[in-house]
Amino acid sequence: MVDSLTVQIIVTVLAGLAYAVGLAGIIVPVLPGTITIVVATLVWAIVVGGWPAWVAFGIVLVLGAAGMATSYVLTGRRLHAAEVPMWPVYVAIAAAIVGFFVIPFLGLPIGFLVGLYVAESLRLKDWKQGLSTTGVALKALGTGILIEFSLAILATFTFAIAVVVHFVTA
Repeated sequence: MVDSLTVQIIVTVLAGLAYAVGLAGIIVPVLPGTITIVVATLVWAIVVGGWPAWVAFGIVLVLGAAGMATSYVLTGRRLHAAEVPMWPVYVAIAAAIVGFFVIPFLGLPIGFLVGLYVAESLRLKDWKQGLSTTGVALKALGTGILIEFSLAILATFTFAIAVVVHFVTA
């Protein structure tokens, strides 16, 4: 039979792997990002229990919500200010998914860039202006991703500290 400490270690390792997927998901919008990190911390806190786990979950939840909200609001504002609607971004995400399967790994960013540029150029009916608004959209998305990723890194440090505190005091 498996003892409690073994289960805690297994869940901690799985949560750590979920953090890796979550961090990658912030950079690569095809994978789930911040939500994966928050859910992994919640599951870890439920299984492991104790004040370090629940304090970590509370901090991670706040950081995750702040990261997602800030990313969404800042990206939306910059896109709105540049008069870029969201549908070209959705086209770019779809093109990134297709690109990932056509050209493994490199197809993701290439598909995103090409999809965004083509969608913007068709929307504006001007290939030169499409390039300009594509640059604006990429900067807006990059800023949002950078902020969300930075807060997710803080959440990761919070989780790591909680893991150490939990297993040292257990």
